[in-house]
Amino acid sequence: MSEHDSTPGTQRPYTHRIRSFVVRGGKITPSQQRALNELLPKYQLTSDVPFDAKRVFGNHNPVWLDIGFGNGESLVHAALNDPDVNLVGIEVHPPGVGHLLLEMEKHGLENIRLYQEDAVDVLENAFADDSLDAVHIYFPDPWHKKRHHKRRLIRPDFVALVEKKIRHGGRLHLATDWLPYAEAMHEVMQQFPAFRNQAVAAGEPPLSSARPPWRPVTKFERRGQKLGHKSHDLIYTLRKL
Repeated sequence: MSEHDSTPGTQRPYTHRIRSFVVRGGKITPSQQRALNELLPKYQLTSDVPFDAKRVFGNHNPVWLDIGFGNGESLVHAALNDPDVNLVGIEVHPPGVGHLLLEMEKHGLENIRLYQEDAVDVLENAFADDSLDAVHIYFPDPWHKKRHHKRRLIRPDFVALVEKKIRHGGRLHLATDWLPYAEAMHEVMQQFPAFRNQAVAAGEPPLSSARPPWRPVTKFERRGQKLGHKSHDLIYTLRKL
């Protein structure tokens, strides 16, 4: 299982959305609960309000969206290393949200905002088309069993939604430590020729992109490496006509 869960599929025209996440209770520490109570109101965004970077961050810096951020390691890493980027995260699990808020408080990070709701609702309702410079989806739940593959996040309907929201020249970065899912991701992405696989463009196999500096090796990933799991980064540049 992955630490990250998100949501597949656009809500429209589908009358029944198959979700790729299950909201688990999870144990919330007292400090995480304090962060949820005191800090979340300051940094939380909601999908019923259109996202405006100038209003939210006070600038027009690039906007990167991290879907299913787990405990927020990738967001904190990016915020520290790319202070001139506006970072937005989506995560439904309260312990992970609380952990991120505590790290933001610890490091004094003001270039992160977050949504604690369904990623599809956020993309459909909050973000205008061509408004994102990058979308990162790291280690979404692979849903190993074949009967559960329909729950996987990286599906054609979801990628079509993401494609509309990324600017020309923007980035989609996927990562997984489950080779069959990496191969399935590649098959899905081949249906979208506007997304150019950076590894293929460099003459390399499609699953061979090296981990870039904006993605850290997380605690979850290190645990998988000890079990012999190899991480696969699939990085795409969007070229709109």
